[in-house]
Amino acid sequence: MATSTASRLHIVSRIAAGVLGGYAFTWGLIALGIGLLFAAQMEFHDAEALGYIVGFIVYLTVFLWAFTAASVARVWALLLGGGALMTGAAWLVQRALLAA
Repeated sequence: MATSTASRLHIVSRIAAGVLGGYAFTWGLIALGIGLLFAAQMEFHDAEALGYIVGFIVYLTVFLWAFTAASVARVWALLLGGGALMTGAAWLVQRALLAA
């Protein structure tokens, strides 16, 4: 019975990592991408559209990767840590754009 519960928790953790961690990672990537593209003189709405298109592909990729990776802890660390780093970097880029 303990093995069955551990297996269920493992599956729930992978699903949560794919959905929630993938969302956090993709959010950071989109925010950073839009900020950098706009800083590179691309029109805002063009940068936004490109960011969302790339974000969709990235979300699908990291969602599927969450189920194939060997370590669930590594998936959580990469997705949440990477998402937090990219969101922080996007905040800095956007702040620099407002100051300019």
